[in-house]
This record gives sequence, structure tokens and C-alpha cells, in this order.
Amino acid sequence: MTIKEEKLLSKGYDFSEVEEKWLDRWQEEGSFRAEMESGVPSFSIVIPPPNVTGVLHVGHALNNTLQDVLVRYHRMKGANTLWLPGTDHAGIATQNVVERQLATEGKTRDDVGRDAFIEKVWRWREEKGGTIINQLKKLGASCDWDRERFTMDEGLSRAVRQVFVSLYKEGLIYKGDYIVNWCPRCLTALADDEVDHEDTRGKLYHIRYPYADGSGHVVVATTRPETMLGDTGVAVHPEDERYNHLAEIGIKLPLTERTIPVVFDEHVDREFGTGALKVTPSHDRNDYEIALRHSLPHLKVMNDKGIMNEEAGEYAGLDRFQCREKIVADLDRLGFLEKIEEYDHAVGHCYRCKTVIEPTTSLQWFVAVKPLADKAVGAVREGRINIYPKSWYNTFYSWMGDIRDWCISRQIWWGHRIPAWTCGGCRELIVEAEDPQSCPNCGGSDLHQETDVLDTWFSSALWPFSTMGWPENTRELKTFYPTSVLITSFDILFFWVARMMMMGIHFMDEVPFKDVYLHALVRDKHGKKMSKSTGNVIDPLEVMREYGTDAMRFTLTAFAAQGREIKLDEDRIEGYRHFINKIWNAARFALMHVSDCQPDVTAVAEKPRELPLAHRWILSRTAATVREVRAGLDEYRFNDVASACYQFIWHEFCDWYLEWIKADLFSGDKVLKEQAQGVLLAVLETVLKLIHPVTPFVSEEIWSALPGARPLLATSSFPELRPDWEDEDAVGRMEMLMGIITGIRNIRSEADVHPSARISAMVLCGDQQTVEFISGFEAAISDMTRLERFTVSHEAEKPADAATYIFKDIEIFVPLKGLVDVEAELGKLEREKKKVEAKMKQVDGKLGNDKFLANAPGPVVDKVRQEKADLETKLAKITEAEERLNNMA
Repeated sequence: MTIKEEKLLSKGYDFSEVEEKWLDRWQEEGSFRAEMESGVPSFSIVIPPPNVTGVLHVGHALNNTLQDVLVRYHRMKGANTLWLPGTDHAGIATQNVVERQLATEGKTRDDVGRDAFIEKVWRWREEKGGTIINQLKKLGASCDWDRERFTMDEGLSRAVRQVFVSLYKEGLIYKGDYIVNWCPRCLTALADDEVDHEDTRGKLYHIRYPYADGSGHVVVATTRPETMLGDTGVAVHPEDERYNHLAEIGIKLPLTERTIPVVFDEHVDREFGTGALKVTPSHDRNDYEIALRHSLPHLKVMNDKGIMNEEAGEYAGLDRFQCREKIVADLDRLGFLEKIEEYDHAVGHCYRCKTVIEPTTSLQWFVAVKPLADKAVGAVREGRINIYPKSWYNTFYSWMGDIRDWCISRQIWWGHRIPAWTCGGCRELIVEAEDPQSCPNCGGSDLHQETDVLDTWFSSALWPFSTMGWPENTRELKTFYPTSVLITSFDILFFWVARMMMMGIHFMDEVPFKDVYLHALVRDKHGKKMSKSTGNVIDPLEVMREYGTDAMRFTLTAFAAQGREIKLDEDRIEGYRHFINKIWNAARFALMHVSDCQPDVTAVAEKPRELPLAHRWILSRTAATVREVRAGLDEYRFNDVASACYQFIWHEFCDWYLEWIKADLFSGDKVLKEQAQGVLLAVLETVLKLIHPVTPFVSEEIWSALPGARPLLATSSFPELRPDWEDEDAVGRMEMLMGIITGIRNIRSEADVHPSARISAMVLCGDQQTVEFISGFEAAISDMTRLERFTVSHEAEKPADAATYIFKDIEIFVPLKGLVDVEAELGKLEREKKKVEAKMKQVDGKLGNDKFLANAPGPVVDKVRQEKADLETKLAKITEAEERLNNMA
């Protein structure tokens, strides 16, 4: 499909109108549709599925912008491109949303029953679950929206069952007791990433545990004294000589009649507290591992709601925090409490309801991941999967080498129900992909399905192949699997990325993606985590409404440096909005001169060596920028891509080239005019193609106004490398001329010469050949610097009363006598100098204050040091200006 809209661009860029227009147009034209049998190489990405409950936050904006940049780039390069979208059912989060709705009616999920509750969740999903998808579309995400998937849709549910059953029958899924993160409010196990660790001011309780023979005691420290009722041992380091004698004695557990053993374990930190550690296997993960190593019994002293159970003796029935208060009081009364200290530590909270989680042993379903993890590690070591930035390799290997079995069961209703049934007659456990009708062991029909559902990450781990139709051998899998790259945040490398590696390699016998790009988290401009409570959250939807989507996308791309923290500053977004406007205004100027041209006017650019210097230079710089942008996108150096585009478009194309060719565009010389029109249009077309992946809306709108019928920019070809445009000689010569012009302009500016004043300038250079070259551009130099007289020589006497600027081996002189009031200017400089010196004294006072240096945050100290450096630079410039003026007096 082609576009042709006979119009010039409006005076101002109305991004809201433009964005809505192209979102509709791209969708209508099927611009993002992938083909099954295109006959060209494929490029594919599966979107990290956002929660169906979610709304677009700045992390989503970054992640999906970077994906879209790559997808648009490869689509324009001609690849058969698939960006497959979808959402995650978000088990706990979605269930909580619907439970809160029920609570407004005075009901709970138990009141309505499982089946009715699930129906309500599905209705909510149909009505509200598309919010984030619509927001991603507004971001400009060029997904193949007709292929949208959902982790609970029929096809993916079938894949989940198939994987579960296969792993179970291979012995890689089992049911057993293990220590898990437990939410007493949601009444479910939680994955490690579903636990938010919040820094909390708590207390450290030092408790005396008597020796069993009454000869003394050992002091242990704990933040959770209520769990001591479940202690089954005390651990000390095997090399800690203080406790060697306890091997045969044992410990009397306070407030109970039990005697517990002392075990010697290298996990114990001899330097923490007294070097003795209470071991509570059923309520602490590290203690659980110690208990396994030393065959200590497990004693669970609270139920799933955080209420002390019958094993807690007289404390049974108390809430865990009430129990803590009573136990501490009893320990104090009975002489077991040595002291209480204030203690800062990280406390785990449920990521949804914010309840303090309780590590506890529980009967759960697990995946034995070690065999799967070994295959994933092998794929990375062999280079079949590449990780960017490379600094993550060692972390990946370390974590995978120490991996624990994965708890995959959740005690909620919304999710993939575990396909396992227990026979009521013979207790046979049946695991099948299809619902069994009878027990294969006894033939009975009294079958009871597991009430637990699978961890959301379980279905997400299958995402690269389940979304393409597995377990069927579909055309999508043949065409687009393995996917090309996965882009995601580094914090889910292990919870999702590693698991996709394991499942993809195991079930597809092929890696799920060839590259993994891990971007950083987005923080505020001071490097602090964004949070509503802090009030530093940047809402991408608000940013898009205020500054335009392209400005936000460009900002995020510019900040996405590999391995570097992303500190987002709204001032920078506003700055890049000015850049978008700069592009618009430059294109508007260009279209005033090329809108009525035939498209073949660009043919002049095919013979660059026949063109005047300015055109050869801009074509060479265009070629260099194309090379830099392509390399940056191929190597995931997104910030370099943004930087190259910004530098070229703003400073070279707009500030220099457009100014340089104005005379030719208005010239009566047909040849000069057509050369300028042809190169201008050729470069503008290339510019729009280069920036389209990052700023799709403004580029598509400008493209639609270019002369001639042309395909949508989104489906046009990306600029190829143009060695024939590269011209180092032209670049060097043009840089010389720009250096001279810059020097004259700087002198005018620093001397505060009125913009309308006509001045003289003289250039001294090294040889006659250079003199002749520069002389050939006298008119252009004079016009761009408002000169009434310009001379160039390689042997003239240097004027004594002139300001000087040196560019490489060229000296530039501008006589200023009579153009400035020397005494007045010296007076202004003196006053300014005193202000700067006064400020410098304050800054030196801070930096000379040891207390300030020791106590002030690092960024604050760095800011003061930078301020001093800026003041020193300013003083140096004032001194230079004084010397220059004194020479003129």
C-alpha cells in the first residue's frame, strides 16, 4: 500500500493528532503482520507478557520501546518479522482484584464457591483485562496484534498440562514437604520474586539457652522469638572452640521441657552474636538446610494463617505477633532474656497484600530443576545463547550452579489447576493430560483433583513455544522458533529467563532465543527507586500526553546503556521533545523546497563525487551515521543509536547543512538548486528511516508528506551501507570551514558583539594551497558570520588588537576595536568575577569540611565537586576575556 498526501507540514507538531492517526493506519494496513511462508529469513520476539491486571509503568515503557526499536529495524531490513504479544493471567494478583470486588458485596470466594469464582475472574478479564494491551498500542508497539495470546487460553492451557504430565512421568516433578515462602493472608506459597524485602526497624532478642546439665548457658539472637517453640537444635561452627564441650551435653529449650542437641555446621557465622544459632527447620530456610544435613526433626508450631498450633503448647491459638509479645514477657520474667536491641533488617512481605510472609514447611509440588538447569548452562557456555551485557554471565553461572528445586504449586483458585487426581478408594495418584474417568489401579470413579494451581511462572516458562502452537508441530514453530532475542529486565533473569531456557531446550531440543538483552531498572534522576510513597514515580502515560510518545521513546532509548543504571529525568524528556520539534521544523523547511520535486531528483546523490563540497560532506556524514546506527542496533547499544541520530540530525543536518545550502535553494542557478534539492531529499529520506524505529510517529507523518507515491515508512527499507557516499577528504575540508565559522562566531559571542554588527576577520594558515581552498568559500563564510571583510593568508602579520581563536593549525583573528566599550566590558567582567570568587569560597568551605565529606550522601558531594570544576572553568574564561580586552585598550 502506498501513501501520498499532498500537503506541507503544519507550523507546529501536534503529536496527539498524529499518533492516533498512525496507530489506526498501521493497524488497517496490516503493517505488522508476520507471514508464514515469506521465503525470507525471520526475526522474532515474544513479548514478556505483562500481568493482565497491569497498567503501563515506566519499566514496561522502557522494555517495550527497546523491543519495538529492534522489531521495526529488522522489519525494515526485510526480515519476516514477528513480535508476538500477550498477557499473563497473574494468579495471585488477579485473584486479589476479584476478591476485593467480592468484599464490597460482603462476600468471600468461599461464599460463592470455586466454579462461580472462576467465572467471575473470566468476566473481569473480558471487561478489564485489555487495559495494558491498549496502552502498549499507544506506545507504538508494532506487535502482530492478531496473534495476541493469554497464558490461560485454551492452547496454552493444553501446553501447560502436557509439560506437567511429561515432567512428572520423567520423575522431574514430585510432591513433597519443603520450606517455602508462605503468605498467611493469601494462604498460598510464593515464589522468591513474589516476596518484597522491605528494610524494617525491628528488634534482636538475645535469649539464654541453658546447658542441659545446668553448668551454664549459651546466648542465641533472633528477630522472631515466637519460632523458638519449633527449635530442634542449636548450631555452632565446627571450628568454634568455645562450644566443643557441648557435643555431649545438649541444650534445654527455654519455656519447654525439651532438650535439643548442639550440631556443628559451617553455615554458622562465628562473628555474629555469640556464634550460636537456633535451628528452627520448619520456619527458616537456612535452618531447614541445616536440619537436613544433621537429621534434625521438623516441628511446625503455627498454622497456615499464622496462628500458633497445638505444638506451641500454652501459646496455641495466639496470632504469631501476639505470641511474640507473650513469649518475650515470659522469657524476661523467667530470667531467660538477656537483652533486646534495635535492629534494622529486610523483612519479606507478600508482593500483593503486603502481609509479612512466613517461611514454613508445606506439602507442595516441585520441579527437580538441576538436570534442566545443566542443559541451559551448557547452551550458554557453548554460545547458543548470548547474554548482554556480558557482566551477567558469571552471575548466571553462579545462580544456576546452586539452584534449588522449584516450588510450582499455589494455594489459590485462579490459574492452571494441577492435573493430578487421587483415587478415593485406593489412594492412587493419577497424573494425566486428559481428565481421567476412572482409577487405572482399582477402576473406581471416586477421583479428587488437586485443588492447587500452578505457579504463574510455570506457564510463562513455556511462552516462546506454547504461544506458537506447541505441542502441535505448527508452521509458526517452523518459521519463528527459536526466537531471535529476548529483551527483559535483569531482575527476572532467574525467575523467568532461565526457566524458559530450561523448558525450551528440554521440550523443543532447541534454545528458546539466541540472545538475551537485560536492561536495568528505571530509577528517578537521583538514582532512587520509584515509589508512590516517595512521590517520585514518572507515569509514562502522563509523559506521553504532555511531551508526546516519540519524545519519551527517544529518552528511554538514549538512557539504555548496557550495564548502566537508568536515571530518568523529566527535564531530559522535555529536552528530547525539543529534538522532535527540531526534526519537524527541519522537515518543514525542506518540504518548502522539495515538495514539488520529482522523486528522481535524488539521483544526483548517486554521483557524489560530482557534487559541491557541502553535499559530499553531508552524504559522507549520512553514510557514517547509517553505519553507526546499524552497528548499534545489531549489538544492542541502544544509547549509541540515539546519540548518533541526535548528533547527526541536530548538529550536522540542521545546524550546518540546512544553513549552508540555503543560498543554493534560493539560487537562480538551476543546476545548483537541483543539486541542493536532490541531496536534501535523499538525506531527509535517510534520516526519517534511521529514526523511525525510535520515533515512529513523527517520522511516519513527515514521510507521508514527501513528494511522490511511496509505501508506509513502517514497511519501507532501512538504509543500506553506502561506501560510495563516504568521503573523508570532504569531511576534513568541511570541518576546516566549520571550524573557521565556529571560531568567528565564538569571538562575536564572547565579546558580546551585537548580532547585526558587520565585522572583519582574518585567517592565517600554513600553506598557499589551504589559502586558496578557504578563499573559495569567502562568500559562504562571510554570509554565515556577518562579515564585511574576510581575508586569508599564510604569511600576513598578526593583528595586535584582535581577539584570537585557534582551530587545529589555523589562527582566526577578529579586530574588535571600536566594536565594544572596553572599560564597560572590563567592569562587567570584574563584577562577575567577584560573584564567582564568592561562590568558590563557599564551595571550598564545604569541600574542606571533613564532617561534610564524611556525612553527606555521595551524589551530594559529587555535585559540589562538579560545581567547583564549573566555577574554575568560568574563572578561566573571565581571565581570558580580560586579557583580550586589555590588549585592545
